[in-house]
Amino acid sequence: MSVSKQDADRLLALLTEAKRAVCICHRNPDGDAVGALLGLSLLIERSLPELTVKAYCIDPIPQTFQFLPAAARAVTECALLEGDVLLFVDTAEPKLTGLHEVHPQLFDGSFPGVDIDHHPSNLRFSTANIVIPDAASTCEIIVQIADQLGWKIDGDIATCLLAGVYTDTGGLLHNNTTAIVYRTVARLLRAGARQQEIVQAVFRTAQMSTLKLWGRVLEKITLTEEGGAISAVTEGDFRATGAHYSELTGAIDYVNAVPGMRFSLILSERNGTVKGSLRTLRDDVDVSEMAGKFSGGGHRRAAGFSLPGKLKPEVRWKVVEDTPISSPSNSRSPSSSATFREV
Repeated sequence: MSVSKQDADRLLALLTEAKRAVCICHRNPDGDAVGALLGLSLLIERSLPELTVKAYCIDPIPQTFQFLPAAARAVTECALLEGDVLLFVDTAEPKLTGLHEVHPQLFDGSFPGVDIDHHPSNLRFSTANIVIPDAASTCEIIVQIADQLGWKIDGDIATCLLAGVYTDTGGLLHNNTTAIVYRTVARLLRAGARQQEIVQAVFRTAQMSTLKLWGRVLEKITLTEEGGAISAVTEGDFRATGAHYSELTGAIDYVNAVPGMRFSLILSERNGTVKGSLRTLRDDVDVSEMAGKFSGGGHRRAAGFSLPGKLKPEVRWKVVEDTPISSPSNSRSPSSSATFREV
């Protein structure tokens, strides 16, 4: 499935009628969210120079992606103006932006908008929705939009978009790396994407704090009888290592590498919330269904959820026998849920 000419033309019509384009991604942005946010912002700005463009995320761009063109232009606060059109990228539902409660007008039809995403759990909450679950990344979809509209992708735009493709495919190692992905990569390289900048910054550079945090994640891995590799990090772990929450990104791939596991899970505690990141390499396990039981979502092999609560220190985690996809109990803390229990 690819972007239709009709969808691309509708996006163009909304942009043509607008005074300003405001691009928005989900909070705690990963590489695909950052690449899509910055790549689309630059693409619109250079294709429609008469239109003012803003890139907005409630959280700052992680240090890992600060090398990307226009990263310094992304803002964490943005007052909406009459005539704005909203462009949501890599965002399956309003709450993932962190803006749904403080700025409900973003989602109630007060402003026209387009949601560009590749998550199967997408709620299609905007005026127009370009959602392609078969795509490996949102950046891949943006490339298709550009090609449908005949918009030029230059080296800066291509670098942003390639960063998103690379991170959501694990450097082209994950099994979502299709023939279309390789064609997209080739397309971006021909456009001038600076591949080695991405490889060096994303895959070959790590802060000392990141390595210390990942060390704690690996040290705490528990293997369950049901075939799960589970680890957890607390607020204390973040403080002790000096790591930002965004530095946890990537650690799950190492937990997921344990041979013979059906799935992997990292629980992380931050500001009164417990976040869960799930991965699997198997075709017979759907971690998005698991995450969905906790009001989360994602893909069959990569998903996540977020719940209010705190983790108990030094506990081991167990998946109870009637899961891994049973409903949570009345308690909203993973330490007492019906799916993940301390032992």
